[in-house]
Amino acid sequence: MELTIILDYIVISIIASMTINYILRNLAKKYNFLVDLPDRSRKFHRRPTPLTGGIGILIALLISGKLYIDLNNLTGYVPEFTFQLMLISIPLLGLFLIDDIKSLKPMHRIFIQCFLAAYMIFSTNVHIESLGNLFGFGDISLGVFSIPFTIFCVVGIMNAFNMIDGINGLCSGCAMLSLLLIGFYSGLIYDSMLVLIIGSMIGFLIFNLRIFGKKRGVFLGDSGSNLMGFWVAWCAIYASQNQIYNVQPITMLWFVAIPFLDCVGLIFSRIKNGKSWTSAGRDHIHHKLMYRFTPDGTLLIILIVTLATGLFGIIIENNSSGPTSLILFLVYAFIYYVFAHFDDINKESYLKKNV
Repeated sequence: MELTIILDYIVISIIASMTINYILRNLAKKYNFLVDLPDRSRKFHRRPTPLTGGIGILIALLISGKLYIDLNNLTGYVPEFTFQLMLISIPLLGLFLIDDIKSLKPMHRIFIQCFLAAYMIFSTNVHIESLGNLFGFGDISLGVFSIPFTIFCVVGIMNAFNMIDGINGLCSGCAMLSLLLIGFYSGLIYDSMLVLIIGSMIGFLIFNLRIFGKKRGVFLGDSGSNLMGFWVAWCAIYASQNQIYNVQPITMLWFVAIPFLDCVGLIFSRIKNGKSWTSAGRDHIHHKLMYRFTPDGTLLIILIVTLATGLFGIIIENNSSGPTSLILFLVYAFIYYVFAHFDDINKESYLKKNV
């Protein structure tokens, strides 16, 4: 697909997403359904805000995807991976809408995530078969551990993106940057559906960032953030395990580094402090940064770091080996953990001003 055509379909999906998100947010407000109410414990918004972003993104994607297929006479020619990814997104969104309406227990969420990941594996035969040359001794094949490891990774990334969804634009912004890095570096961007996913995210972000006014905001909800994680996880797996794209699996970790490290760091930190790793709290990286910066400043910092980290991962892959990339990622993870979990960053002064 040529760049001009890519831009055309991004515009189409942006317009579709903006239209659908506008309609859904108004319906949610009118009927007071799927609306997130503010509180003073861990939420930063001050107005009741619709949780319809995930629905809007998926509907816009399906509409623009159908339009793309019809205009290009591609009925029957959609790749199986793309078709199944879109198909499974529908029950995923529906099941996690239940979580938005009535909070599910953590184990119920994980069961749903495992089931959907397993279904994707068996319907597409796409899974992590190789970790590449991580240790310098040749390719590491997972063999019988391939399918359970893939499920573990998909569930982990879904939870990572769900957990980082704490301020406007953060989850969808990180997901969009991850998909752009995966897409442009591997060449997967020339798959029309990835282009349409990104366009649908942009349409949502216009409302999520309240560009049309503070009263016109929309949130992803748990349904939307899980959808973002699901798409990022599977695009990363597909690009790293398909010989057409030829990207090292370790490079994909650089593309999702911030959500991944935030999730892993919090799990260890909470367990160390005697807390449940599933408990909610203001201990994410964006919370730490907001003790010093504004929400918009925090968002900008994290997105810049996400992009820079991904580009650094590309430089490493192009100029060194898998073991070098792994070592540098572990060093990066250690530095991140020290910064995020041992530095209070003016917490007391922030709490005095805002609580």
